[in-house]
Amino acid sequence: MLLLSESEVSAMTGGLRARKKQRTRESLLRVALELFTTQGYERTTVDEIADAVEVSQRTFFRYFASKEEVAFALVDMVESQFVEALRARPAAEGPFEAMRNAVSSVWGSVGDTIESVVTVELYMRSYRMIESTPVLLAAHLRRSSDLEDGVARLIADRESLDVDADPRPRVAVAAFTGVMRATGRIWGRGEDCSVAGLGRMTEAYLDQLTPRLLRDDWH
Repeated sequence: MLLLSESEVSAMTGGLRARKKQRTRESLLRVALELFTTQGYERTTVDEIADAVEVSQRTFFRYFASKEEVAFALVDMVESQFVEALRARPAAEGPFEAMRNAVSSVWGSVGDTIESVVTVELYMRSYRMIESTPVLLAAHLRRSSDLEDGVARLIADRESLDVDADPRPRVAVAAFTGVMRATGRIWGRGEDCSVAGLGRMTEAYLDQLTPRLLRDDWH
């Protein structure tokens, strides 16, 4: 008979607990997005989401601070992957090259990440829901502004620039994220709901940015 040590039992128990928590969080997310996109964000209550997953309201709030946090969970996940990919880009790459390569690397893997939680079709419906719900659209613009500020500071650090004195990091990031928002809206209204389709559209739109901003030498 194989006997496990106390530390092995503890590790196994901790692993099971962590997987259970992850499954609960993902179930809440899937159910919430399904309800948001079928009956409306503002008409869906936290109690409905919790009841559908057979957990308490208190359990819901262990995983999400609010309905808004649930609505943006997948968007935040994609944006976080982009920021981490940008941090990892080689210092020799210029600002636009680094941002473009970072987003390209995200599109190469984010589909699998999304589909481990929800279908891409539900993700697209969720994006449409955000764009068509005034309170969420306002939150989206606020969050996008915060993201732009953080990325501009990251670009400025990469180029050893003062982001408050040199306008180029903010201008470059505003142009780049403007393209991302435009392609996201068009993709959300289109028939090709694949992440690959979004990636191709993003590349095509990024090609239209002015060559002056694409110069690698900012010094």
